Amino acid sequence: MKDHDLIATSCGDYELLDSGDNMKLERYGEIILARPETQALWEKLRPELWETAHATFAFKDKKGLWQIHKEVPESWVVVRTGLPLIARLTGFKHTGIFPEQAPNWEWVAAATRPEMKVLNLFGYTGGATIAVARKGAFVTHVDASKQSLDWAHENARLSKIGEDKIRWMLDDSLTFVKREARRGAKYDGIILDPPAFGRGAKGEVWKIEEDFQTLLIALKELLSEKSGSFFLLNGYSAGYAPQSFAQAVESVFGEVNGEVGELHIKESASERVIPSGIYVRFVR
Repeated sequence: MKDHDLIATSCGDYELLDSGDNMKLERYGEIILARPETQALWEKLRPELWETAHATFAFKDKKGLWQIHKEVPESWVVVRTGLPLIARLTGFKHTGIFPEQAPNWEWVAAATRPEMKVLNLFGYTGGATIAVARKGAFVTHVDASKQSLDWAHENARLSKIGEDKIRWMLDDSLTFVKREARRGAKYDGIILDPPAFGRGAKGEVWKIEEDFQTLLIALKELLSEKSGSFFLLNGYSAGYAPQSFAQAVESVFGEVNGEVGELHIKESASERVIPSGIYVRFVR
């Protein structure tokens, strides 16, 4: 695989204003948020901007909470790479939008042809689902959280995607994939973003160090052999290097002509980037 880091820049309604001292300052539309960022080991470049934050996420007594400085709506729309997505403040510091994924959303959209069948596992709020559904694909979106599934459904309605274009599955991803493999199901595209640890809709336990290879083996059975079928794997947690994911993928799928690397977000006023995850992707 070719080594290639992806750099997401400020565009649309998103901007990485500054970072440093284990924090990052971001603009989501008109709302400016300060959030923890363990990768930001450097000093802040624009300390005066931090006073403009509408809210700051901080930990107190091992619990995270938002400190509100200015009025923040319960939800608001942020357009990223042409995708309108709903942002909210959550108790896990996230906003429901992952700006570093912009290059991958563009990639899957470019790889998608009308009437393709695409599977999105651990789909969360559905950025990738909407990117391919807008190109005419039929998407199966799987997540074990009803709250996340409902949020993704809201995003789909925001893009006016027909109810017949997305199958919403409240399910454990590994359980679902094994069931689909037994049924002989095939998909023209597979997207997944597995966490380090998680629980399924019926209490199933996911541990990446124990279940990752099993999931990949099952996904090999699901991915179509047709020319143009694609595979995208993202990783945020557990501390794995990009090459670890690449070698895991090739140990199951064989040698593929793909790309592997880190996901970065670039500050709008400097050349600094925040490492924000890893990815592996290929097209047959």
